[in-house]
Amino acid sequence: MKNNLVKKIARPRLLLVGCGDVGMRLLPLLRHHFRVFALTSQPSRIAELRAAGAVPVVANLDMPQTLHRLTGLASIIVHLAPPQSEGKLDRRTRNLTAILPRHGKLVYVSTTGVYGDCGGAVFDETRPTAPVNARAARRVDAEQTLRRWARHAQGQVAILRVPGIYAADRLPVERLKQGTPALIDADDVYTNHIHADDLAQIIRLALFRALPMRVYHTVDDSDLKMAAYFDLVADAFGLPHPPRVARVELAKQVSPMLMSFMSESRRLLNHRIKEELGVRLIYPTVSYSLEKIRL
Repeated sequence: MKNNLVKKIARPRLLLVGCGDVGMRLLPLLRHHFRVFALTSQPSRIAELRAAGAVPVVANLDMPQTLHRLTGLASIIVHLAPPQSEGKLDRRTRNLTAILPRHGKLVYVSTTGVYGDCGGAVFDETRPTAPVNARAARRVDAEQTLRRWARHAQGQVAILRVPGIYAADRLPVERLKQGTPALIDADDVYTNHIHADDLAQIIRLALFRALPMRVYHTVDDSDLKMAAYFDLVADAFGLPHPPRVARVELAKQVSPMLMSFMSESRRLLNHRIKEELGVRLIYPTVSYSLEKIRL
């Protein structure tokens, strides 16, 4: 007699490359759709990743000889790992593409820094990249490397260009407590934002809905200069607004890396994530999110 049990359909395999804060927020959104393999270079994280519903795989993108076990492991990949900290080429992404499958599908989380300083211009994804520092150049190299892989392997890649990621525990509170200055309005820059939870849901939607070789601005609806952002965070936590200084004075008080972040001004349009991916932002603006923190 036939039993009435429905045979379980095997879930497709997904490889999650880079499992920091955003990756851990993404895992609960993926584990019911996919069998998730999470790449980590730290054996100490095996128990944490397993408890979150992933199958941990210990390997290191900086050590190509450790990546052989990933070959053929999954046909769907989410690439969250940042480049190494030096050079103009992203060697980690180049090492990864060496083991990616033919006909694979990949979502890459890049950065809005690939555009460089745009003088506060408002623009969509058709604007050419123009990185002004090695950090952004490595991201451009990663994007180009993944596009080449997709063409040669008849695969699909979607690129999410992401700005400053924030969440309740990812805000510049310590900076405000230290009284680090912000720029005067005449020297200030426009900055873009996305909540970590929104980024996680956008990655999930991109896996199902992104068009091949498509770039998406993964930004919220905020239209803020950087000093105004600091003021909003200060108000949410009952802290003083940072003092304002001219750019030449600020350069004497902060690190060159921080200064580089405060030297690029751009306002990115996000129509594609809404129209093509069907995104409905949980936190449409920074001010909306911070109001939730106050409650």
